[in-house]
Amino acid sequence: MSAALNAIFQSHRRSLLWTVMRIVRDPQTAEDLAQETYLKVRKALETRPIEHVESFLFQTARNLAIDHQRRKAVRNRYEASDAAREDIENVAAAEPSIEDDLIQQQRWRAFEDALAELPVRARTVWSMIHLQGRTCAEIAEHLGVSRNTVYNDIKLVMGHCQDVLARLED
Repeated sequence: MSAALNAIFQSHRRSLLWTVMRIVRDPQTAEDLAQETYLKVRKALETRPIEHVESFLFQTARNLAIDHQRRKAVRNRYEASDAAREDIENVAAAEPSIEDDLIQQQRWRAFEDALAELPVRARTVWSMIHLQGRTCAEIAEHLGVSRNTVYNDIKLVMGHCQDVLARLED
C-alpha cells in the first residue's frame, strides 16, 4: 500500500499544498504540514485499510492545517512578539542563583559538621526519624531506651543545629 500512497501523494501534491496554503498562508508551513500529512496517512494505512485514500489524505491535511492555526492563535494570545530582547534576557531564571546555591552548600556543610559534633545515639535518632521515617516509639524500642530519651536526643539535635545556623547567619 506504500507504493500506492506514494503515487497518490505525488500526483496530488500541488493540490494538497494549495489546500493547506489557503488555511495557513505560509509556504514553508504548508510544505511541513504536507509532509506530516503523508506520514500520518502512511501510519494510518499500516493499522487499517482506508477505502478512499485521496479523500483521507486531503481531510488529514485540512485537519492538520486547522490544528496548526489553532495552536498559532493560542501562542499569539500568550506570547508577546513585540517584547524587547533585553526584557526577555532579563527574565528571572526559575533556578536559584549561583550565590544562593553557594549559600545553600555552605549551610549544608555546616549542618553536616553540626551533626558530626553530636553523640552517636543522637545522630542515630535523627537519622532514623528523618531518613528512615520511623516513629519515636519504634526508635525507642530499637535502641532499647525510653521515649523520653529519644525526645531529648531530638531536642539536642534540633537545638544544636539551630545554634550552628544562627552562628552562620551572623
